[in-house]
Amino acid sequence: MEERYDPKKIEPKWQAHWAEKNLFRAAKDASKKKFYCLEMFPYPSGRIHMGHVRNYAIGDVIARYKRMRGFNVLHPMGWDAFGLPAENAAIKHGVHPSKWTYENISYMKGQLNKLGLSYDWDREVATCNPDYYKWNQWFFLRMYEKGLAYRKSSYVNWCPSCATVLANEQVIDLKCWRCDSVVVQKQLDQWFLKITHYAEELLQACDHLTGWPEKVVTMQKNWIGKSYGLEADFAVEGTGDVIRIYTTRADTLFGATFVCLSPPHPLSSKLAGDKAELEKVTALYGKAEEKVGLFTGRYCINPVNGERLPVYIANFVLMEYGTGAIMSVPAHDQRDFEFAQKYGLAVRRVIMPEGATSPDAEVPQEAYEDDGILINSGLYTGLKSSEARERISAGMEAKGKGKRKVNFKLRDWGISRQRYWGTPIPVIYCSACGIVPVPDKDLPVILPEDVRFTGKGGSPLAESSSFVNVICPKCSGPARRETDTMDTFVDSSWYFIAYCQGKGNVRFDGGPLPVPDPDYWMPVDQYIGGVEHAVLHLLYSRFFTRVVRDLGIISHGEPFTNLLTQGMVIKDGAKMSKSKGNVVDPDYLINRYGSDTSRLFSLFAAPPEKDLDWSDKGVEGAYRFLSRIWSLVYRNQDALKQSSSAGVSDASGLSDEGRALARKAHQTIKKVTLDIEREYHFNTAIAALMELVNEMNGFSPKDAVDANVLRFSVETTLLLLSPFTPHIAEELWSALGNQPGIFAQTWPLWSDGLAQEEEIELVVQINGKVRARLMVPAGLPDDELKALALNDKKTVEFIGGKAVKKVIVVQGRLVNIVA
Repeated sequence: MEERYDPKKIEPKWQAHWAEKNLFRAAKDASKKKFYCLEMFPYPSGRIHMGHVRNYAIGDVIARYKRMRGFNVLHPMGWDAFGLPAENAAIKHGVHPSKWTYENISYMKGQLNKLGLSYDWDREVATCNPDYYKWNQWFFLRMYEKGLAYRKSSYVNWCPSCATVLANEQVIDLKCWRCDSVVVQKQLDQWFLKITHYAEELLQACDHLTGWPEKVVTMQKNWIGKSYGLEADFAVEGTGDVIRIYTTRADTLFGATFVCLSPPHPLSSKLAGDKAELEKVTALYGKAEEKVGLFTGRYCINPVNGERLPVYIANFVLMEYGTGAIMSVPAHDQRDFEFAQKYGLAVRRVIMPEGATSPDAEVPQEAYEDDGILINSGLYTGLKSSEARERISAGMEAKGKGKRKVNFKLRDWGISRQRYWGTPIPVIYCSACGIVPVPDKDLPVILPEDVRFTGKGGSPLAESSSFVNVICPKCSGPARRETDTMDTFVDSSWYFIAYCQGKGNVRFDGGPLPVPDPDYWMPVDQYIGGVEHAVLHLLYSRFFTRVVRDLGIISHGEPFTNLLTQGMVIKDGAKMSKSKGNVVDPDYLINRYGSDTSRLFSLFAAPPEKDLDWSDKGVEGAYRFLSRIWSLVYRNQDALKQSSSAGVSDASGLSDEGRALARKAHQTIKKVTLDIEREYHFNTAIAALMELVNEMNGFSPKDAVDANVLRFSVETTLLLLSPFTPHIAEELWSALGNQPGIFAQTWPLWSDGLAQEEEIELVVQINGKVRARLMVPAGLPDDELKALALNDKKTVEFIGGKAVKKVIVVQGRLVNIVA
């Protein structure tokens, strides 16, 4: 054994050993309980970053721990390999996206292996592999057959910089989720997946996601956005047209002073007199920060009171929600208020806060949006908002002027992208036959190689005549392929199911997805990833899993039983990023300190769900801790090899010091085990291990029995440490003379008897104030603790002869006397 800890020597050695023995390969074993541990797979951008290190270290601790607890663990890894950066690299550097992607995968896989991660690489997938993306196409065709995939012309979110369509979930604060460019609206023919078909089920199932963070479940519920409201018809004067609106605030109907149409609404072009002005409003559609409107010159009738309301076309009204038309109540909706202020429209209060004796006579400076008491509302004046909503809705229904309706904020998922590096949509267009799905036997539709990458708008696939021009499968006449590709979120919406089939990218044989025993592994028991995926990826995955279930491939509807959303890595007060110049290169860290140190720091510096503040001193501290463990074993190696931990089953024959160390070891087993089991508090588990190492460093065996205690404590430390820092644990385990393979060992169990303190500190309070502290034998019954507290000299002095009203014992460590 070398005197100094040298991770550069030991880490490659053990990584090679694990790979040679294929120790992390998973296979069905009915005799064991399964545990499917999965971190969100990375985009192969070229290099891993510290966020990856933290994410994958968390997952690896869980996977290794569960193996040692006797579970049959599936812990796979793959690559979310389609995406815009590869195409941009092709434009910038003239490198084909495939070459760029696979080179990055090769490099990043090497980086992950250097971290000592326990992945079953036999199950590796890359979503850009035709053997994988043919299944995207197969799922699409099954959804098309069931009416869950359809094509329509619609206004879509268009990123001018990326030159592609974005789903609603990919627009954040009116900007592109990827490049932060302002998103505009554009009308295109698009393919959609009918996620709304599952809206109610997705919402109801949120209440059963008990292993998910509450904030993520709330975000899912809010995005699905179920609402109860009223549809009402506003007849347009002088025409036979009717404007149907949807509102969740029927209690404000009397406050409507105008009506707004969305620019794409079918009536907008019909009612607008000035088409040039309509085009200007349409160009700003969806840009709510700048509210722009056009008065059509038309009026409609409010069905609740017969009032004439001017009809506007407004850029902030979205066609995708409700009916694409709104009644505008500026006194009680801030968007409407700002629009009314800009265009000089009336503001009428119809709600006042509960408890107010009269409405404010002042002109409002902002909308009052809360519930309250109705005013200026005819027969409904004086009612509370909740009651008024119900009675007004019922009255409208009774008169045939409206109907109550349930709505969802969730929109169908637009998957068409005007990009090359994605899954080709398996559809053919024939002038005679219309839309023709590609037959299963012709899958996969493979991306062509003869494509030029210019960065101009439109799909690069349209430039490949060999790809576009085909024979119609139905009539054998000339036809053309769809040239859009699928949103890359399709790739990541089912990859966790693909891992279950056991041999990497699944091969296509024309039949259903070949996933042997999917219900043995599914659902994922522990999923780990960033909270930034709380809506996009997680919602799509929940939808896709239900589709796969309804195809009869799996029986589970929910993909992930437990979800851990790890915090970000922060340096210099900001998230690590190249643009901020605060990135720490994992390669540098591994080369200087070793991967065990990198893992240990990322796990010790903060609980997994919290942001981690980067600290160079913290990294050095982690390295020093591992060096101390190494030195401890090196100094005592002869005595340790000659001793045995098997004999330390009770405290008999131990010196006081030996008994104390054995007690500390058992307390540490208990602490580490419970901290891992309870919300994965790795930082406090590691802190407990550090305390045990400190105790061992101060321990000098007096005889062979004490030496056995030291060996037991060292082996316990290595076993408990092995999921966190596997390389040094393996090396020192072998240095003690054990057979290689610490992960073949079972997780240590603690003895409550040996872990119990011989004495405890008993705190005595009198009327809530601490008055005495006593050292008493551990495990005394409450009556004896009360007697000791009441008879203590200090207690007697403080009570001073007063009558004792009550004595309360709290958890055997505190006595509270009320006198």
